[in-house]
Amino acid sequence: MIEYVNQLGADAPVIGPAPTGTDALVWSLDTTAHILGGHRTQDAPTVLDAGEREKAARLRLPGLRHRYLAAHLGVRVLLGGYLGLSPQAVPLTREDCPCCGEPHGRPAVTGNPLHFSLSHTGDIAYIALAALPVGVDIEKTPSPETVADVIRSLHPDETAELGALTPAERPEALARLWSRKEACLKATGTGLALGLVHPYVGTRPTPPPLADFTLVDLPAPDDHAAALALTHPGSTPGHGAG
Repeated sequence: MIEYVNQLGADAPVIGPAPTGTDALVWSLDTTAHILGGHRTQDAPTVLDAGEREKAARLRLPGLRHRYLAAHLGVRVLLGGYLGLSPQAVPLTREDCPCCGEPHGRPAVTGNPLHFSLSHTGDIAYIALAALPVGVDIEKTPSPETVADVIRSLHPDETAELGALTPAERPEALARLWSRKEACLKATGTGLALGLVHPYVGTRPTPPPLADFTLVDLPAPDDHAAALALTHPGSTPGHGAG
């Protein structure tokens, strides 16, 4: 479904038609960039809404704050391009959480069917857009200590798959698994509230078929893994994810 990740650079992006049906688009960006999509990252607070500015202000380390501003500026530049709006005019909201009903579920465009998802790690951000609820995730290959910490928290079959690998093989396999699982959980809006057991996403090079999602691995930089989960038409995000 996704064989190419678009790159958002300093210039205004070349925007085609918004995705429809079961199509999805993925963009990446460098969160250390000083100009993105024709906008200076330092000017991002003039583009972001009050909630985004508040979150950015809570990040005391300048590097982390810059990365946050760049990632969220990129989201608005791309959404604005596909919706025919200026970045600052894109109305963003949070859906209700499927677990508790509070408004901290999936981010969404108010009153618009275009769905999106953002993930960032280190200096890299991935942004996915689709006409159906979508989740994207990029992960850096974890340390062996991280593998040991989480291996028993996963689906039993995933724990067994990791246990069957050599210690040197496990970090790469966990990165693959973790990006897939996070992508699914972002598509539902539940996050980690229900734990790491479901859905089963496997560690092998090809994702397994899932009842509620189309799950694909994405091209990613060395020492990283990335995945996209697109909700099947008719599925209810946050339900039946097991």
